[in-house]
Amino acid sequence: MNKQEQHTQFTHSLILLLTAIIWGTSFVAQSAGMKTVGPIIYNCIRMFLGGLILIPIILIRNQICKKSGKPISNTKFSIKRGIITGVILCTASNLQNIAMIDASAGKAGFMTALYIVLVPVFAIFIGRKTSFLTWFSVLLALIGLYFLCIGRGGAFYFAPSDILLIGCAIFFSFHILYVDKVSKDIDGLTLACTQFIVTGLISIPFIFIIDILVLHMNPSMTTLTDAWLPICYSGFMSCGIAYTLQIIGQKGVNPTLASLIMSLESVVSAISGLIILNQRMTTDESIGCIVMFTAVILAQLPTPKRKDRENITA
Repeated sequence: MNKQEQHTQFTHSLILLLTAIIWGTSFVAQSAGMKTVGPIIYNCIRMFLGGLILIPIILIRNQICKKSGKPISNTKFSIKRGIITGVILCTASNLQNIAMIDASAGKAGFMTALYIVLVPVFAIFIGRKTSFLTWFSVLLALIGLYFLCIGRGGAFYFAPSDILLIGCAIFFSFHILYVDKVSKDIDGLTLACTQFIVTGLISIPFIFIIDILVLHMNPSMTTLTDAWLPICYSGFMSCGIAYTLQIIGQKGVNPTLASLIMSLESVVSAISGLIILNQRMTTDESIGCIVMFTAVILAQLPTPKRKDRENITA
């Protein structure tokens, strides 16, 4: 790897680190906001805000490109791929929001970070090999889940929020793998904007089905006004900025390193939940977080074969 490539990887790694910090603190915003607003309408509004903030940025960028004579990326192709990522993101984010009605910010952050372990496992189905260390990490993650969700001496039972967060982690795994697959051929801003708008549009009918009919949380101007700050933070920062930074950052970093850096959102979520919302974990939940984070780190460590391959390609 030459100096230019090292500089590119370092820069994109910092972008992904900022992404993890924003996402981690966004768990706190979600916990605070959904005390008064239903999970689906919360997600719907923040996604639309994330898309809207990118539209003027895209238009200004396109005007600058035209004046300078630089080619504009394949917009139609990026929109098509953005529709697919939007469907995946809609499923993952809404499962997470519904779960966070009962789950703390820290617990939600660590269980969502399970996608870091799942990414290399699911990568088997697209022809990538998975090492013994990864499988060991999966076993550790399952042990961590046991402590996080059940605890010592508890009945073997997963709360509905636990099951929803596991589903959320699975769909975020799909999202990372798909973004990695298409990131080199698309315009990151256009894809990000499209996926937010698609997520918001798909979420609209579920406001009535889940928020109103199932959870009996009727939206009103009063409840939306009370939650305006968390919604705006999630919309502008977590969606408009962080998800866009993820797409940009993944362009210069391999998916394994990208997953490792983004997994730090779980640590940030736990610290933020404790400091801002005073959300404390039980001893068993803390053990589960430590075990799961260990699994996340181990899953990303390079095996000797990976090092040899990197030396050959560098």
